[in-house]
Amino acid sequence: MTSIGGVEMVDWNLAVATATRLVRPGPEVSRDEARAVVAELRRHAKSSEEHVRAFTRMAVPGGPDSDTPVLVVDRAGWIKANVAGFRQILKPLLGKMQDRRGGMPGGAVLGTVGGKVTGVELGMLLSFLASRVLGQYETFAPGGGELPGTAGGGRLLLVAPNIVHVERELDVHPHDFRLWVALHEETHRTQFTAVPWLRDHIESEIQAFLGETDVDPATLLERLREAVQSLGGGKDREEAGDRGAASIIELVQTPAQREILARLTAVMSLLEGHADYVMDGVGPEVVPSVAEIREKFQKRRASGAGRLDQALRKLLGLDAKLRQYRDGERFVRAVVNEVGMEGFNRVWTSPNTLPTKSEINKPAEWVARVHRRAES
Repeated sequence: MTSIGGVEMVDWNLAVATATRLVRPGPEVSRDEARAVVAELRRHAKSSEEHVRAFTRMAVPGGPDSDTPVLVVDRAGWIKANVAGFRQILKPLLGKMQDRRGGMPGGAVLGTVGGKVTGVELGMLLSFLASRVLGQYETFAPGGGELPGTAGGGRLLLVAPNIVHVERELDVHPHDFRLWVALHEETHRTQFTAVPWLRDHIESEIQAFLGETDVDPATLLERLREAVQSLGGGKDREEAGDRGAASIIELVQTPAQREILARLTAVMSLLEGHADYVMDGVGPEVVPSVAEIREKFQKRRASGAGRLDQALRKLLGLDAKLRQYRDGERFVRAVVNEVGMEGFNRVWTSPNTLPTKSEINKPAEWVARVHRRAES
């Protein structure tokens, strides 16, 4: 499905090798310090379970034994895990594009060259992200991967060198910051383990989005290159104006995709905003310096580390992710203030009770739809 004559559309091994080679080294720590950080992050991940579940009142079916794995990784480990996830979720789209290429003259040769080009480009993007992600609930972890805990379902990743880097950069209390990060990521793990239908719902939306992609491989590659070229400076960039501002995902949208993307954006805003709300709600009880951490971290989120960094964030759609944190947290806070935590938790009842993109910005509309009408 995804290869011609054994040649894949994406050279995944080359993507891993490229990203691993290009990723910046982490902060300097001794071997003993590294072991201590890993051990502490594991303890915080464990202790966060009780804090998050008590605050959110979300129960995980089956109890603690049903929990997904917690893995503390370095940057290379994060890269390997995410390449595996990309490979899993992109299979249908790559199969569709591969079938098209197979019917083209010289398709096998194009497959060989294109797979290596795409592998290098994916590796470059992963190397950029690998030094920035603090933690991640990997929703689409495939079975039988190189990392442990891949028997199916998700797994929680904490990227130790990045956490150490940011805590030093912000000059905050290391132990408090590590627990604060763990609370956010544990909230994501609780969301998916306590709401069994959520993973399948998001995957079906993603597959529907990818299924609507109807461009041939050459056109898609051209669009990606145009987007990458927009990272360059100079007069051409200035004349291009907003044309260079589109993210990769916006380059392939059809009207049907825009509808799906609106739903996905609302869900991701909910999940990210909920995690921010929980980490700040639990924080004062267990993280003494939470106010200082939040203030400094918000400033860091809002600022880029230079022109290239800002351009890459826009290209990858990371600016939209920052809006998701802000808008989603406001939605959760407004709903909890109106109907309490139990009332908010109706959001997890079914896909029909998830907020729409409009409702994320107008929480009262969600309350009216889910609560008022249900009571009438």
